[in-house]
Amino acid sequence: MMAILGLSTMYIVGPFINWRILALIGIIPSLVQLPLLIYIPESPRWLVNVGREEEFETVLRSLRGKKANVFEEAASIKDYTDSLKRLSGGGMLDLFQPKYYHSLIIGIGLKVLQHSGGSNAYTYYSGVIFTSAGLSKYVGLSTLAVIQMITAIVGASLIDKFGRRALLLVSSAGLCFGSFLTGISFLLQGHHLWSEEARILALISIWVYMGSYQAGMEGIPWVIVAEIFPINVKGAAGSLAGLTGNICSWTVSYNFNFFFQWSSAGTFFIYSAICGVCVIFIAKMVPETKGRTLEEIQASLTTSP
Repeated sequence: MMAILGLSTMYIVGPFINWRILALIGIIPSLVQLPLLIYIPESPRWLVNVGREEEFETVLRSLRGKKANVFEEAASIKDYTDSLKRLSGGGMLDLFQPKYYHSLIIGIGLKVLQHSGGSNAYTYYSGVIFTSAGLSKYVGLSTLAVIQMITAIVGASLIDKFGRRALLLVSSAGLCFGSFLTGISFLLQGHHLWSEEARILALISIWVYMGSYQAGMEGIPWVIVAEIFPINVKGAAGSLAGLTGNICSWTVSYNFNFFFQWSSAGTFFIYSAICGVCVIFIAKMVPETKGRTLEEIQASLTTSP
């Protein structure tokens, strides 16, 4: 939520101030966040994994409530963590074992598709897209900031009610539809058809795309990655998923201008096709993790060696 608030703020104030000042403003939240990090507790599963069992029980009780009975959950976490220690280490090479293949496909697949469907192009070049569509950059960015905040709040409020998988499906379908409509709007303008309607369609399509992204695909893939990997390989898996996602993010960001000059409509149709693949991938591969313990999720995905 805070990241989206920051992004929306930059959309509103960015067109009116120098980019250097904008970068300096971005330092302020980081400085505020730094002293607050000391109040964040360690993960209970990490504590038991490194042998700090007294702290583990204290932190688990503080997270569940002082009056909560955590003995059964604590015993389950200890047993599962001990069994993982006997099986393998936690290095990057340990991740590439057949029993983790299913989780790897889900985690890396989600991150690749998350960033390959044009999200960074819309985020970084939204002003360019608005201007190219014949729209006011200031009006477009300001309204987009509001849309993002609303959909992010809606998504956060619905994730535990409807589940991760359902929200991912709706979000990725919205990305597919939004980028397709953006392509249609540029196609119409390229053929000088319904110019006014095409501009309105471009505005609405960008709202649909960015709203859909903030509602689910922006954050839920990271939640899934954190849930599907056991504690012994979670660090390596998160690093690998982040690396592959960032490579795709950089590739899309770097190549957007070249693709946009080649074919503005074609660029968004490509993004729409990738988002369509993402819908299918989520429907076929991604499990629902709502209401299940991490141990249950990981046991269902990890095949026996």
